[in-house]
Amino acid sequence: MKNNNNGASFGSNLKTALFNNKVILLFTVLCIACIMTSGSPINYIASEVFSRFGRNACLVLALIIPCLAGLGMNFGIVVGAIAAQIAIFFVVHWGFVGIGGFLLCALMATPMAILFGWLLGKLYNKTKGSEMITGLVLGFFADGLYRLFTLYIIGGVIPYDDPNLLDRGFGLRNAFDLSDSIKYALDDISFVIVFRVLMIALIVLQLLKLVFASKIKHEESKKSCLIKLVLSALGFGLSFVLMMVPGIASMIGGTRLILSDTLRVAMIVYVVYLLIKRFAVKDEDITNSKLIKAAIAAVLVLGLSYVPAIRNVLRSISISACTYAVICLFCFFNNWILDTKLGQDMRTVGQNRIVAGSAGINVDGIRIIATCISTVLAAWGQLIYLQNLGTFNTVQQQSNVGLYAVAAILVGGASVQKANNRQAIIGVVLFHTLFVVAPLAATQLIGDSAISEYIRMFICYGVIAVSLAMHAWKKKGFKVEQKSIVDDGDNKDVVKTLF
Repeated sequence: MKNNNNGASFGSNLKTALFNNKVILLFTVLCIACIMTSGSPINYIASEVFSRFGRNACLVLALIIPCLAGLGMNFGIVVGAIAAQIAIFFVVHWGFVGIGGFLLCALMATPMAILFGWLLGKLYNKTKGSEMITGLVLGFFADGLYRLFTLYIIGGVIPYDDPNLLDRGFGLRNAFDLSDSIKYALDDISFVIVFRVLMIALIVLQLLKLVFASKIKHEESKKSCLIKLVLSALGFGLSFVLMMVPGIASMIGGTRLILSDTLRVAMIVYVVYLLIKRFAVKDEDITNSKLIKAAIAAVLVLGLSYVPAIRNVLRSISISACTYAVICLFCFFNNWILDTKLGQDMRTVGQNRIVAGSAGINVDGIRIIATCISTVLAAWGQLIYLQNLGTFNTVQQQSNVGLYAVAAILVGGASVQKANNRQAIIGVVLFHTLFVVAPLAATQLIGDSAISEYIRMFICYGVIAVSLAMHAWKKKGFKVEQKSIVDDGDNKDVVKTLF
């Protein structure tokens, strides 16, 4: 009887897991089918997907906070992209280049994005319950105003005397190259520079904690700060030593990292990091079982990376260290802010506005803050996108920002009420894999390459429609183990499971 119960429980858990991840499974199957049909080399597909991932991930991560705050999928991130593009116009006109020009763009775009986000949040508060359609319509409206600004007001109303950017004496050109300004400004920063900046940030953080040691209640916390400070300083010094070793210097001193080498080093560093936290810092959250699982995962990754077929694919992929570090920072920021008091208030507002208001939370203010954060992250994400792309379509670059980002996060299993970093990352990979291989597969089947653009738009709108329908199905039609006690004369419990 016990074995039967365990078998039934396993079957029920498996069915629940499959149903909860049905969106991811569906699009995974579609991706595999399109890859097999397209006939394209795996190296090419993987390289394209990783390139698109680094370019688009930050825009998708900008959707998480407003979703958890009860605003649904924020199609209004278009206004954040517009703020970034306005900043680019002036930075290119002034002649700033490289990372300095990129940082100036971010500095200029941030206050504009906050203003746009504040206005968008005020509008969302007037249209509670219809935020998604409001954001979608407002995105079209903002797109129209932006086009009026770029095609007529600049040069026509506002004096602007740059012949390299103006078209016919007024209005910006439809497209221009960013090669002489901010192209690859972030991508061309080497791994060793990223690592040193990270170590310096950790050193400053631990020093600040020690300066305000009166707020650290336990001696163990002070000891932990000192250990982290010493390890960060050692890491900073080690980066200079490693740059003297020819083989390692060529790997970490370049602007791109080979994925196979990166995975191997990352797994080793992760295991060493857990060992330090377990035995040096005495972190109780790091258990022996977690260490064993991490070691097994590291061995599997290292072993697979030496399989010839997998090794060839991994070695064909190069990633930008700085861009991927920024993606990690976006993920860290989302997790950090949701653990703060502000983040808890956002979750409460997202779950029930009436309860949140009764608890003394300023519901409207929290929703505006969430919208502003999303808009700022979207502005930074658009800057990352454009510096990687290298070309700037003045009129249409911002048009599908919200649409593509929402489609990607929905593919990853997110819903209009719940989203997290994992779903955003999975969604970007699946959506852009489908975006790359579906037109190729359609060309193979139909024999007409002109169909590719239509297929891409069909994918985008179709992904949103199918994902929303499947999430609605889950919400309405599936109740896991809903139990009701029914007096049937024998005092037995009747379990009703609805699909």
